[in-house]
Amino acid sequence: MSRTAAQRLMVFSDYTYTLETIIQAGQKNMSVISVPIRVHGDLRPSRLVKSMPSYIRRSIVTIVRIFVIYRPFFFFGTIGSVLFFAGFLIGLRFLWRYLMGEGDGHIQSLILASVLLGMGFQTLLIAFVADLLSANRKLLEDIRFKTAKLANGKNTNLASREDD
Repeated sequence: MSRTAAQRLMVFSDYTYTLETIIQAGQKNMSVISVPIRVHGDLRPSRLVKSMPSYIRRSIVTIVRIFVIYRPFFFFGTIGSVLFFAGFLIGLRFLWRYLMGEGDGHIQSLILASVLLGMGFQTLLIAFVADLLSANRKLLEDIRFKTAKLANGKNTNLASREDD
């Protein structure tokens, strides 16, 4: 990974940066290559990996977190759509029973449908807000990168002037 590519990445996880940088590079259309390495034997117990289930659990949390950061509309939109659709189907079930004259005793279906529809609608609204926040994050990352680039350029210019 080049220095410029590494400067464009933001690591949020305090557990491991490997998964996060690979996923971020993919989301930002950066090319990722593999480099063959040798593995040494265990000299001491790992401080990072306590057990395989613990590592998998923490890695899944990191993957989901990065997915929410980079694809928030898809993440929350899918959850909201599933909730809304489930509420819609349960509402149709109640409506069918009501029209058939069997609506008495099925009020709990109507309550569940309204709760699911409300949750689905709110989650869809969250999807839009999260997508706007994601766009803002991208703009801030670009500003941060360009500011750092300008600062490095000024430092280089100052160093070359001092040599004169």
